[in-house]
Amino acid sequence: MTEHHVLARSFERTGQEYDRYRPSFPQAAVDVLVPDRVTALLDLGAGTGKLTELVHARAEHVFAVDPSERMLAVLHGKLPDVTVLTGTAERLPLPDQSVDAVVVAQAFHWFDRDAATAEIARVLRPGGTLGLVWNRSTPECAWDWACGRVAHERVPVAATPDADVDRASERLPGFHLVEERQISWTEKIRRIDYIRRWHTVSAFLTAEPVRHAEMTARIEAILDADPDTAGESVLTLTSVCDVFLYRCYLV
Repeated sequence: MTEHHVLARSFERTGQEYDRYRPSFPQAAVDVLVPDRVTALLDLGAGTGKLTELVHARAEHVFAVDPSERMLAVLHGKLPDVTVLTGTAERLPLPDQSVDAVVVAQAFHWFDRDAATAEIARVLRPGGTLGLVWNRSTPECAWDWACGRVAHERVPVAATPDADVDRASERLPGFHLVEERQISWTEKIRRIDYIRRWHTVSAFLTAEPVRHAEMTARIEAILDADPDTAGESVLTLTSVCDVFLYRCYLV
């Protein structure tokens, strides 16, 4: 198993912690992803439903697909009306032309791009849309950017937030880009919860105890030293939410 696959599968061991500490997404991102109400929508790589919570009111029926049964159990507990299915982007457990829109949050970089886009095109109805979204650090928030460099120091380039943007900017087979948006947004987060948030990323989930403690100490040192966070129990975190909307032209 490659390092990329090990990192990807690390999320199968988490659930409640991911849901509690990971951020949501700004409403403006949802307006790009699903601008109009649709009949059927698929949240692919849905995890614990961080995005599903925001988009499920925009569809008559919502499917959530993820390889982690533990994460899907959390999603189902919050949104019992959503149909949860264990599966992967490369082998979707849905019939042909069964959904009007597919959304992917914080997960596109884990997919085999060509196989996944072919499967997404298969389950989309003619003219259906694919929306990609993720939050990432921005250099304008220096302390968060520095913490991100700690967490992603040993992560393969293809599995970093910056690489997500690069891959989404590429032409996707069978799709054309309709809209691209960068949305700056701010949230308040307790310092302890901010640190625990980093503990839910793949680099921490797969780290040996000594390495885990070392990275945690480095993040704490950044927070202790930066004038915007030193001595603060509640942090003001500014992030960028990247949103890409594609339309399928395969019929």
